[in-house]
Amino acid sequence: MPDGKPLCKGLLERIGVEGTVLNHVKGEEKYIFEAPDVRTHMDGIKLVLDKIRDAEAGALKDASEIKAVGHRTVHGGEMFASSVLIDDAVISMIRKCIPLAPLHNPANLAGIEAAMWLLPDVPQVAVFDTAFHQTMPEYAFMYALPYEFYEKYQLRRYGFHGTSHRYVSLKACELIGLDMRRAKIITCHLGNGSSVAAIDRGKSVDTSMGFTPLEGLMMGTRCGDIDPSIHKFLMEAEGFNIGEVDNILNKQSGLLGVSGVGSDIRDVQKATGKGNKRARLAIRMFCYRIKKYIGAYAAAMGGVDVLVFTGGIGENNPRIRAEVCGRLKFMGVEIDHVRNRAIGETKVLSSDKSRVKVLAVVTDEEFVIASDTYEIITRGVKVL
Repeated sequence: MPDGKPLCKGLLERIGVEGTVLNHVKGEEKYIFEAPDVRTHMDGIKLVLDKIRDAEAGALKDASEIKAVGHRTVHGGEMFASSVLIDDAVISMIRKCIPLAPLHNPANLAGIEAAMWLLPDVPQVAVFDTAFHQTMPEYAFMYALPYEFYEKYQLRRYGFHGTSHRYVSLKACELIGLDMRRAKIITCHLGNGSSVAAIDRGKSVDTSMGFTPLEGLMMGTRCGDIDPSIHKFLMEAEGFNIGEVDNILNKQSGLLGVSGVGSDIRDVQKATGKGNKRARLAIRMFCYRIKKYIGAYAAAMGGVDVLVFTGGIGENNPRIRAEVCGRLKFMGVEIDHVRNRAIGETKVLSSDKSRVKVLAVVTDEEFVIASDTYEIITRGVKVL
């Protein structure tokens, strides 16, 4: 930092289970390190520190070169509307958010506490996935439930993928020379988990995910928006308990549940080419729901200037982008099918005649985390 050039990067997968492996990249060189002894996040952070100082694969000579650590933290509740320097009070507040993100925040805390133990004199910064959406107005984030449940449990819509939505909306405006403070932007983060956000003059005013990432779009294994009474119906009709229903909605639904093929959209698309009707239905449902949210958010903002696609599907799947943009010409969206062939690159996809600029933007959440961390430790400012 501040130029943002990566020295090295990596991904440690399957911590504590069989087949733990660290995929590590330095420049053009790729390394795969088997890590059978990595049982905890502490073990994992130790391994990462070893490899970034490795004589061949590493980028640093000594741990003293590490000036700060940035942590992606999924849920900050209503307590965090920006990235913050981590101290005991911040850790306590992240812990209080565990009921809101029971699968994610404990793992995030484990990484934070491991890094603080191993690098005790290095400042640490938390960058929250929910923070960007804290600008949503009350009428957009509230559920129409008895108000007492909001007061007691902060039961409301939070939204996720905030770091990605924030980054790609800014990059899109930079690319086309548009002042973000004057723009109405819809960002579609499409991957195994998917969400759409409405960004009006630089602020998130609505997003498709809610109290949990289950709300909103149909996803790889998540059902997205459904009638809440389906829970009760399935419990009575099938004898399921609440945990079993939750598992079905989060892990057995979406593209997987409808197609019967899998959760990876590439596999589902291949099946459509072989005449699989359920696979084709799944694709049409996926695109239709994205299109509905785009229309809804254009109405909510009173128009749209920019439509952005990002995430694994949004960046790499021209067929999905084309199907989503189909029949949106009435609102000024006209995609250029030659430009839309772009895969894995940041590029304008719309025709020169299109009133709404359509772009694919390769997201970079790591850069946002690094940038926020750099700003906080060098200038001592809150960022967002």
